[in-house]
Amino acid sequence: MRGKGIGYDTGFVNQFGVSTHERWDPQAVGRDLRRIRDDLRCTAVRVTGGDPDRLEVAARIAADLGLEVWFSPFTCELTTAELLALLADCARRAERLRQGGARVVLVTGAELSLFTKGFLPGDDGLERTAALLDGPRDRVAALLADVPWRINEFLAEAVAVVRGHFGGPVTYASIPFEGVDWTPFDIVSVDAYRAVEIADRYEDLIRALVAQGKPVAITEFGAATYRGAGDLGARGTLVVEYADGRPTGFGRDLVRDEREQAEYLRELVEVFERAGVDAAFACTYACFHLPHGGEPDLDLGSFGVVRVDLDGTRVPKEGSTALAEVYGRSGPVQGTYERTASR
Repeated sequence: MRGKGIGYDTGFVNQFGVSTHERWDPQAVGRDLRRIRDDLRCTAVRVTGGDPDRLEVAARIAADLGLEVWFSPFTCELTTAELLALLADCARRAERLRQGGARVVLVTGAELSLFTKGFLPGDDGLERTAALLDGPRDRVAALLADVPWRINEFLAEAVAVVRGHFGGPVTYASIPFEGVDWTPFDIVSVDAYRAVEIADRYEDLIRALVAQGKPVAITEFGAATYRGAGDLGARGTLVVEYADGRPTGFGRDLVRDEREQAEYLRELVEVFERAGVDAAFACTYACFHLPHGGEPDLDLGSFGVVRVDLDGTRVPKEGSTALAEVYGRSGPVQGTYERTASR
């Protein structure tokens, strides 16, 4: 696998205006990204968040460290018009970085059907997610039937906008049910969590992505740090309860289990290597909004491989060791992406 990566959150701002990375310190960001390169043995980082200034700061630091940068705006509750304007801004910033010699991939948003207005009914991402998870099966099927054409209509416009400003490879961090048409993109990218319902066919699903012919990136995979989280996949985060946009606790009692998270990460990297995936990004380096040390210990619900204590101290979990081991088994694989999509 050429791109051995992890996600780094610069701050996802929810509908309440609350950021998942409130204590923003570029020096601390630099230390985090150096650990990503040196301790986790990553060759790439997916820099996510809703503030283009923060994205650019983190991306420049990562590029200076020699990491391949996936410039990945991740926004909440924008209209499609607002999102297109933000993507154009990010494309210009990513191009400046690329012109300076960095290896940059531009990601035209993430999980838009859940976090952008206009693709699914609901006032916010939580309502949209609940409608899919808890709604009657026929109602869910009807909702999902409309998503692909809505998503692809927008993404075609988004790709045209960003290619007007950015000369490097372009992709989109998709959810499998969105049914993305990958024709305009250079890379097929999917947030691909393994949950118990698909565990027996998970590797076959990844191989089917690779069989499409374009390079494949897994833009998210991972598990939270409690017993049983690996069976839930992406749904593992839903155990966290919020009030006014801030985490307050959990919907049930949890037992800490770092080993389960570590084994999940190790097993999935091995799947990706066997299947011929080009790049993968573990979710995530740290969940800054779910600190350790309080009551309850919010880090139990964190997908981070690094624990963030109440005073900001970073403490590696077993997942850090697991990633470093599997990423370090082979030396770096040379190469980069080319713009090969139909345009």
